[in-house]
Amino acid sequence: MKKGLLDILKGKFLVSGDAPKNWMFLLFASFLAAMMISSSHKADKKVHEIAALSEEVRMLKSEFFEHRSTVQQLKLESSLRESVAVEGLGPSKNPPKKIKVKSEE
Repeated sequence: MKKGLLDILKGKFLVSGDAPKNWMFLLFASFLAAMMISSSHKADKKVHEIAALSEEVRMLKSEFFEHRSTVQQLKLESSLRESVAVEGLGPSKNPPKKIKVKSEE
């Protein structure tokens, strides 16, 4: 058992009679390791990209709600009265009248 382990540590399996088989396996194992490392890096990159996009979505939602509340404040009757008062406009003294149209049928 010691001799087998010593042969492996010295690398004799790479130069022995069936070395091409061993070399092919090592190349295949190296290729698989490189693919795993590449896949892991791509997955990490996607995770960081998703986190950045999630943060951007959160900021845009916050901005949307802020603008929506501003618009709601501007649509209030009191806000409209103040803004048109500058132009010299005001509420009507007489209430509106309903107009009824008779059909000819």
